[in-house]
Amino acid sequence: MLTWLGGFDPAPLFILSLFTYIPFLWWAQRSNRFPPVALFGFCSTLIFVFITIIGSILAKIHYGATLVEIDFLHGGAEFFLTLSNFLIVIGFSTYNKSH
Repeated sequence: MLTWLGGFDPAPLFILSLFTYIPFLWWAQRSNRFPPVALFGFCSTLIFVFITIIGSILAKIHYGATLVEIDFLHGGAEFFLTLSNFLIVIGFSTYNKSH
Protein backbone atom coordinates (compact mmCIF):
# COMPACT_ATOMS: atom_id res chain seq x y z
CA MET A 1 0.00 0.00 0.00
CA LEU A 2 2.77 2.48 0.89
CA THR A 3 4.59 1.68 -2.33
CA TRP A 4 1.45 2.39 -4.31
CA LEU A 5 0.84 5.66 -2.45
CA GLY A 6 4.47 6.67 -2.98
CA GLY A 7 4.05 6.25 -6.72
CA PHE A 8 0.66 7.96 -6.90
CA ASP A 9 0.68 11.17 -8.95
CA PRO A 10 -1.60 13.73 -7.24
CA ALA A 11 -1.50 16.19 -10.17
CA PRO A 12 -4.92 15.14 -11.56
CA LEU A 13 -6.50 15.67 -8.14
CA PHE A 14 -4.85 19.06 -7.91
CA ILE A 15 -6.39 20.11 -11.22
CA LEU A 16 -9.77 18.55 -10.42
CA SER A 17 -9.95 20.56 -7.20
CA LEU A 18 -10.24 23.70 -9.33
CA PHE A 19 -13.68 22.53 -10.47
CA THR A 20 -14.93 23.01 -6.92
CA TYR A 21 -12.74 25.94 -5.91
CA ILE A 22 -13.65 28.25 -8.79
CA PRO A 23 -17.42 27.95 -8.15
CA PHE A 24 -16.68 28.60 -4.46
CA LEU A 25 -14.89 31.82 -5.42
CA TRP A 26 -17.78 32.84 -7.63
CA TRP A 27 -20.27 32.21 -4.81
CA ALA A 28 -18.08 33.97 -2.23
CA GLN A 29 -17.89 37.07 -4.38
CA ARG A 30 -21.59 37.12 -5.21
CA SER A 31 -22.74 36.47 -1.64
CA ASN A 32 -21.14 39.67 -0.29
CA ARG A 33 -20.55 37.81 2.99
CA PHE A 34 -16.78 37.77 2.84
CA PRO A 35 -14.49 40.56 3.96
CA PRO A 36 -12.69 42.04 0.93
CA VAL A 37 -9.20 41.15 2.21
CA ALA A 38 -10.24 37.56 2.96
CA LEU A 39 -11.87 37.24 -0.46
CA PHE A 40 -8.68 38.53 -2.05
CA GLY A 41 -6.78 35.90 -0.05
CA PHE A 42 -9.03 33.14 -1.35
CA CYS A 43 -8.61 34.42 -4.91
CA SER A 44 -4.85 34.70 -4.53
CA THR A 45 -4.76 30.97 -3.85
CA LEU A 46 -5.11 30.63 -7.62
CA ILE A 47 -1.75 32.43 -7.91
CA PHE A 48 -0.30 29.68 -5.73
CA VAL A 49 -1.79 27.06 -8.07
CA PHE A 50 -0.33 28.81 -11.12
CA ILE A 51 3.12 29.21 -9.51
CA THR A 52 3.05 25.56 -8.43
CA ILE A 53 2.30 24.39 -11.96
CA ILE A 54 5.07 26.57 -13.41
CA GLY A 55 7.48 25.43 -10.69
CA SER A 56 6.66 21.78 -11.37
CA ILE A 57 7.32 22.21 -15.07
CA LEU A 58 10.62 24.01 -14.42
CA ALA A 59 11.72 21.37 -11.92
CA LYS A 60 11.02 18.59 -14.41
CA ILE A 61 12.59 20.30 -17.43
CA HIS A 62 15.68 21.84 -15.84
CA TYR A 63 16.42 19.42 -13.00
CA GLY A 64 14.68 16.18 -13.96
CA ALA A 65 13.01 16.16 -10.54
CA THR A 66 9.71 16.95 -8.89
CA LEU A 67 8.88 20.30 -7.37
CA VAL A 68 9.32 19.08 -3.79
CA GLU A 69 12.88 18.00 -4.57
CA ILE A 70 14.00 21.50 -5.64
CA ASP A 71 13.93 23.57 -2.48
CA PHE A 72 14.02 27.09 -3.91
CA LEU A 73 11.18 26.37 -6.35
CA HIS A 74 9.13 24.56 -3.73
CA GLY A 75 9.72 27.32 -1.18
CA GLY A 76 8.75 29.97 -3.70
CA ALA A 77 5.48 28.21 -4.44
CA GLU A 78 4.72 27.65 -0.76
CA PHE A 79 5.34 31.34 -0.08
CA PHE A 80 2.28 32.19 -2.17
CA LEU A 81 0.15 29.70 -0.24
CA THR A 82 1.35 31.20 3.04
CA LEU A 83 0.61 34.71 1.77
CA SER A 84 -2.90 33.66 0.71
CA ASN A 85 -3.58 32.08 4.09
CA PHE A 86 -2.26 35.17 5.87
CA LEU A 87 -4.62 37.41 3.88
CA ILE A 88 -7.57 35.17 4.71
CA VAL A 89 -6.78 35.26 8.44
CA ILE A 90 -6.19 39.01 8.47
CA GLY A 91 -9.37 39.61 6.47
CA PHE A 92 -11.59 37.63 8.81
CA SER A 93 -9.91 38.80 12.01
CA THR A 94 -10.32 42.48 11.15
CA TYR A 95 -13.85 41.88 9.86
CA ASN A 96 -14.95 40.30 13.14
CA LYS A 97 -13.63 43.27 15.10
CA SER A 98 -15.43 45.82 12.95
CA HIS A 99 -18.80 44.02 12.65
